[in-house]
Amino acid sequence: MGWFTRLKDGISTATKLKKETPDGLWFKCPECNTTSTTMKLEENFYKCPSCNYHTRISSDQYFGILFGEKYETVFDELISYDFLEFTDLQPYTKRLEDAKKNSGKNDSITVALGHIDDFPLVVAAMDFSFIGGSMGSVMGEKISRGIDLAIEENAAFMIISKSGGARMMESAFSLMQMAKSSAKLTQLAKAGLPYISFLTDPTTGGVTASFAMLGDINFSEPKALIGFAGPRVVKETIKRDLPEGFQRSEFLLENGFLDFIIDRKDLRETLGKILSFLMKK
Repeated sequence: MGWFTRLKDGISTATKLKKETPDGLWFKCPECNTTSTTMKLEENFYKCPSCNYHTRISSDQYFGILFGEKYETVFDELISYDFLEFTDLQPYTKRLEDAKKNSGKNDSITVALGHIDDFPLVVAAMDFSFIGGSMGSVMGEKISRGIDLAIEENAAFMIISKSGGARMMESAFSLMQMAKSSAKLTQLAKAGLPYISFLTDPTTGGVTASFAMLGDINFSEPKALIGFAGPRVVKETIKRDLPEGFQRSEFLLENGFLDFIIDRKDLRETLGKILSFLMKK
């Protein structure tokens, strides 16, 4: 039965009485389709209160979980530059402008220095909202400088990966960051400082193929997509059906690619235990 518009004054219809729902007030879980308030989601470490689905969160939200309000971001002045004058559907400069506006970030990774249980920790966390957390020259430089800072502060170094892979708009300059970041991690190892790799949904492409899998400890959140190429590409390449849960963190844990999977609410406490073990003098 359809709805009719009443033109006579003084008669209210269901359409007239309907009120707009403020944006951002409700959250519908993509996993179980349960609706809850955004406030409940935030209070539950940005996880679905019904099924514990871990939503994608920003670098600032991870820093808040790890450090509270006691941390300092560094190297924020580094920004991407269109040195190749690259254009596909739109100029790279336009993509960068839109990404900065939509994400509130200068690039796809942010570096912060804080403490967990009196242990200094440098964290480089990616933001998927900035061109899919893609790895460009700025990401490589921030990771490099973050490692230098960790060595200077005698701190552990941690990367929170959340990326679609290399940034194609920077061509080979993007791919060079794989080798650059991996080489800098060698300097961290020579300094006797731990590298902790935290893989979140999704961690793919060149990030997975380089520094994301080089941690002294590699761990992940539940059901995170982790792999080099996506499942669809792999399936089309090998012409075979993939195992259930292929490229999810549980599958990688079972096959020895991860050390453990952690619930986000336990992140700070677990890192405290790891640092107390790895940073003993």
